[in-house]
Amino acid sequence: MIQAETVTFGGSGLDRAAEMRGDIKALSAVMQDDQTRTVLLWRGKPLIDAQGVLQRLPLTHPILSESQTPPILLGREEGAAIFAHDISSWEAAQKADADSFLDVTEQCHPSLPQGHVFAELRRIMTRLTPRDAELAATAKAVFSWHDSHRFCARCGAPSEKTKSGWERMCPSCGTPHFPRTDPVVIMLITHGNKTLVGRSPGWPKGMYSCLAGFVEPGETIEAAVRRETWEEAGIKVGQVRYLASQPWAFPSSLMFGCYGEALDDTITLDPNELEDARWMTREEVAEAFAGNHPDVLPARKGAIAHFLLRNWLADRLD
Repeated sequence: MIQAETVTFGGSGLDRAAEMRGDIKALSAVMQDDQTRTVLLWRGKPLIDAQGVLQRLPLTHPILSESQTPPILLGREEGAAIFAHDISSWEAAQKADADSFLDVTEQCHPSLPQGHVFAELRRIMTRLTPRDAELAATAKAVFSWHDSHRFCARCGAPSEKTKSGWERMCPSCGTPHFPRTDPVVIMLITHGNKTLVGRSPGWPKGMYSCLAGFVEPGETIEAAVRRETWEEAGIKVGQVRYLASQPWAFPSSLMFGCYGEALDDTITLDPNELEDARWMTREEVAEAFAGNHPDVLPARKGAIAHFLLRNWLADRLD
């Protein structure tokens, strides 16, 4: 697909400097380099300024003293190393709204300039440049993995962060562990001039999206598209093709955007999977995108579902 790498979190071309992750001498040198920078996260939220620019701090910034875990090497920008630090132990005056569908709270640390805040990545993702989005998503995903994989899956002993944050090693049995990415298919299913959309329980009223589901062990992407569409909506799918992918760090998915042709249009809903599913014509999707549909909200910008639907409307799936 020509437009594939224009999806949010893709296409920045970041040099991830993988060869430096275990090089103690090289890491020591860049940690002393005054050109080296770091991005900062608090409980999964990246630090941005009032214009929505991801902030890059020098390693001498006093706020980094609040980081209780080693930083992650994200890569290089214009030859200079860039890391990520986490200060989740800091207790902010304004608490994050973990119970809402989308956290709109912002936290400002007293040592930072006014207007510099920690903000929910899904809320600001369309404001970020491709590079800022890739850095923030990578940092969030890797820190989340460390938080949920602190113990060895083989022997249960506490594991330790190594390789600049890109590996955990068990000191008890010597087993290495690597950041996890969960493959997910998200599919634009069409039948003539219609596309299939659904909604999960708990979503905001009027929010619909393309159907999606995890790829199972031993399963191809194409088979997962057919299985998930059948399980959730009772729709048989014939031809399937891959279109584009999107890293989705909430917490650790890689979304495989696919196109599938439905063999029929009779929906048999599985209420354990979806609250509702419906067919929408191109005209209805365009109306929803414009904010004029009486029942359906516009697709969420930045998400790959929006990308797939927008390109379907523009006839740009090739």
